[in-house]
Amino acid sequence: MDLGLTDRVCVITGSTVGIGLATAKLLAAEGARVVVSGRTPERVKRAQAESGAALGVVCDLGAPGEPERLIAETKAALGRVDVLVNNVGYAEQRAFENVTDEEWDASWQLNVMSYVRAIRAAVPLMKEQGGGVIVNVSSTAGKRPSTGMPDYTVTKAAVLSVSRLVADLYARDGIRSNAVTPGPTLSEAWLGTGGLADQQAARTGKSRDEVLAAVGAGRPLGRLAEPEEIASVIAFLCSDRASYVTGAAWSADGGTVPIII
Repeated sequence: MDLGLTDRVCVITGSTVGIGLATAKLLAAEGARVVVSGRTPERVKRAQAESGAALGVVCDLGAPGEPERLIAETKAALGRVDVLVNNVGYAEQRAFENVTDEEWDASWQLNVMSYVRAIRAAVPLMKEQGGGVIVNVSSTAGKRPSTGMPDYTVTKAAVLSVSRLVADLYARDGIRSNAVTPGPTLSEAWLGTGGLADQQAARTGKSRDEVLAAVGAGRPLGRLAEPEEIASVIAFLCSDRASYVTGAAWSADGGTVPIII
C-alpha cells in the first residue's frame, strides 16, 4: 500500500530509541525524508544511521527555544516541514504526594511544552505550504489516569487536548492533527536500566521479568506492544491514507482502556 509519503519531510522528536526510532525507520522506508532528534550526539548519529534519516539534530526539547530550533534547522536543511511527530517524553513512577513542584514543571516542559513549541513553530510553515500533518504521541494514561505516574498522566491528558485544539484551529489550512495513545511498550521507557520495569520491581519486590510478565498479562491481548506496532499507527496517520482523519485520539493499547473514544 502506497502511503503517499515519498519525499515528505517528517520531523520526529525523541527518535533515537523505542517508538520514535521505529517510526523513523518506517517513514524512511516509505520514502520520506526523515529528521531524527535527541539529546546526545552519539545517539542521534546512531539513530540517523539505523533509520536512514536525512538529518539528525541534537537538542534538549524540554528547554525553551530548542523545539523551535529543531524546526528551523529542518527548514534550512530540507526546505520544508510536511509532518511533525511529537514523541519525546518521560515517565517515572512516584506517589502523588511526593512529586515536587520542580518535578511537575520538568514533566510539563518536556511532555507538553515541547509539543506546543514544536507545533507553534511548524504551523506557519505548513500553512505556507498549503497543509501538513501533526501526530502527537500521548498514552493510555491520558485517557485513564495511572495513579502511579501522576505528573505523566496529567501531561499526557494535556497532549490529547492540545491535539484536538490544533485540529480545530487549523483544519481549514489543510493541517491535520491527531494523537496516538499507546499502552505499555517494549521500549527503553520500560526496558532501560532504571526504567519503569526496574522501578516497579523495586517498589513491589518482584523481579524485573515478573513485572513485565504481569504488565503484559494485564492487557486484553495478553502482551506488551512492540515499538513497530505503534509506529505503524503513527505512519498511517501521517499518510495520505488518513486524509480525512483529524482531531482523533487513536488507541494502540492492546485493548487496555475499555472506552470507545
